Amino acid sequence: MKVALSLIVAGVSASDTSAPIAKILQTIAECQAKVIKQGEEAQKVYEEFAEWCEDKAKNLQYEVKTANGQAEGQQATIAKETATQQALTSKIDDVASDIATDEKQLAEATQIREQELADFRAEEKELEGVADSLARAIATIEREMQQGGASMMQLKSANSLTQVFKVMVQASAMNTADAQRLTAFVQSSNDDDDQEPGAPAAAAYESHSGGIVDVLGGLHDQANEQLDKIRKTEQGAQFAYDQTKQSLKDSIQYANEDLSEAKKNLAASKETQARAEGDLGITQKDLAEDRSVLGSLHQDCMSRAQDFEVEAKSRSEELKGLAAAKKAIGDIQLRGNVLDFLQISAGKESAMQVVQHLRDSARNGRIRFLPNWLPSWPLP
Repeated sequence: MKVALSLIVAGVSASDTSAPIAKILQTIAECQAKVIKQGEEAQKVYEEFAEWCEDKAKNLQYEVKTANGQAEGQQATIAKETATQQALTSKIDDVASDIATDEKQLAEATQIREQELADFRAEEKELEGVADSLARAIATIEREMQQGGASMMQLKSANSLTQVFKVMVQASAMNTADAQRLTAFVQSSNDDDDQEPGAPAAAAYESHSGGIVDVLGGLHDQANEQLDKIRKTEQGAQFAYDQTKQSLKDSIQYANEDLSEAKKNLAASKETQARAEGDLGITQKDLAEDRSVLGSLHQDCMSRAQDFEVEAKSRSEELKGLAAAKKAIGDIQLRGNVLDFLQISAGKESAMQVVQHLRDSARNGRIRFLPNWLPSWPLP
């Protein structure tokens, strides 16, 4: 109200061509127009600012929503890769355990095979030696039979193969090593429960050279049969080992391929997880900044809105005051000397004097109604 009255005074003091009350009313109208124009300009500025706040808030809210979606996706990726790594780690452990088991079985099978092969070769060598010794013994006896030497008489008197071999050694027809080998073979043949039917008895034979030859021939055949048998057994054992070895090697090869693939996938999964964790850190940082900016924006816009409301209310009160002043001056009714008041010119009297005149008239009772704002207006 005081601002409005100041403008009124300024307006009244600036002109000397109008009647004082008319000039005051004109000045009030000009003040009203100025305040209205200021309000319109302030409204326009505020609307532009409010629109900027709304657009800025929408953009920030969209960025927050987008960042939340990205963060959720990155967290889902991390959770997925974590589960993948657990599964791959378990698979790697299982496959590595399978490989270790297969390698152990292969090593054990190889060790057994090597021992079997060593045993076979030793037995084969022994039987081959027996067969050769028997062949030489038979040839020697047949030669002695043709020559009819003294050794034949001793052979005929022998009652066992052991004695036969002993006689042949004494006659230098057989060396000691052959005699021991053949004696051991005869003894093992006697202990063999699997001896085929019809095989020559090792400890009994006819006490003549022909019977000895037949017995030794039977032993020779038996040695060859045993050779064939152990060779077939060796072939079967070697075949079974080769099958087992190939199967285990294939299993180890495939398992190693699976292991390599699992390790490769595990490394890729860890890389994906690390990248997602890095992206998540950036996203969370950006999200925090966006939320902070959004919060500050809300506070700034709300503060500006409150300031605008205060200013608008102040202008409204000012307009109400001006309207009240205008109405009060228009409703002034003069008593006695009214013409003198109306005829006071701005050139003869200043605006302060006009106001003072109004106050004096009120005190003298010449003005029936005086606006309530006038007495409170401080005059110099």
